[in-house]
Amino acid sequence: MAIQVQVENIKCGGCANTIKNQVSKMDNVESVEVDIEQGIISVEGTIEKSNLIQKLSSLGYPPADENNLISKAKSFVSCAIGRMSD
Repeated sequence: MAIQVQVENIKCGGCANTIKNQVSKMDNVESVEVDIEQGIISVEGTIEKSNLIQKLSSLGYPPADENNLISKAKSFVSCAIGRMSD
């Protein structure tokens, strides 16, 4: 089953790396793709969409209507981590 979620705060490959690494660790996730330009996360597997959204939000990449200053700050940290693991 494929799930797509459009999120905020994806700026670069560092962000994409963090998202791929962290979401891939979740149970029932087979693959993760990140469209940086569109801000779309595509996940293959049997994961619940609500669990995916919760995980992305915890990393600083919430759905557009839930973005705030805390999410933006979290995304900068996630981006930096993703760049270091590149």
